[in-house]
Amino acid sequence: MVNVEEMIARLRGADPRALPRLATLVENEDPRGLALLERLYPMTGQAHVVGITGPPGAGKSSLVAALLESIRASGRRVAVLAIDPSSTLTGGAVLGDRIRMMATHRDEGVFVRSMASRGRQGGLAWATANLVHLLDAAAFPIILVETVGAGQDGTDIASLADTVVVVEAPGLGDGVQAIKSGLLEVGDIIVVNKADNPEANVTLRTLRSTFAMQHQTGARRTPILPTVATTGSGVAELLAAIDAHAAWLGESGELAARRERRARVEVLTGLRAAVEHRLNAPAAHAPDLAALISRVARREVSPREAIAAALEAPLDSAPATQGARAIGDERGG
Repeated sequence: MVNVEEMIARLRGADPRALPRLATLVENEDPRGLALLERLYPMTGQAHVVGITGPPGAGKSSLVAALLESIRASGRRVAVLAIDPSSTLTGGAVLGDRIRMMATHRDEGVFVRSMASRGRQGGLAWATANLVHLLDAAAFPIILVETVGAGQDGTDIASLADTVVVVEAPGLGDGVQAIKSGLLEVGDIIVVNKADNPEANVTLRTLRSTFAMQHQTGARRTPILPTVATTGSGVAELLAAIDAHAAWLGESGELAARRERRARVEVLTGLRAAVEHRLNAPAAHAPDLAALISRVARREVSPREAIAAALEAPLDSAPATQGARAIGDERGG
């Protein structure tokens, strides 16, 4: 039997195969992996989750790759979840554009994983939150979640991340379409990538004037930064802005508020998924959801435990010991 302490040690580097194998179980919603994740959940809540979103063509993947280098230069471990659009017919995802990123960063302080959105609105799979919790338990201080970011759907990242970075690029409407879609409203940091493009200054001016008009006295100002991901220009400044936002979240009390909202979204999303899965078998009675959500936010119970309590029926799950053995037995990655 593998105890929690041994599981944590293996996930944090003692066994380099443990994390990808358990991630496969969790992503596939295998009961063995989910049972293990429940045991690890009380150890989560330490990572800074950064969402990277924006329209296709803005250079998000290149910017994430550049951020990885900057974060590693600071001595910190970092994990990346790259969410790709799924086929509505087959569920397959276009993962080819991640191969370069995954091949470039193979040191022990970096973990990169692509996963399909599987058609969930907003481009974030239900399994994404579970994978974030797993990486959190594996002691990655920074977790980057890159989303599909197609129009309104890109705003879904706000329900998962502590800090949201919205990436724009010159020639994509000078930010006007993003303003209309509401994508910029969820951004804590706005980036104009490909800033070596002659049209970049127009995009920067448009965005800065828009935010200046909307700024409320005493409110935090949203940084609007130029970057050139291919050369690394502006990436150090972006990382500094991310770190500054993390500090502000803690000092202002906003971090606790955001994580309460995140727990609420995660529990309610899981409840909807469970009810849809059962189709015509709705719960006859639900406990106090507000109290359950607060317990999830305080790491007293896991989201799956809260969902099971709300449905008043146990979720399918294999014994934790079977899940622990699966870390060594699973042949996935």
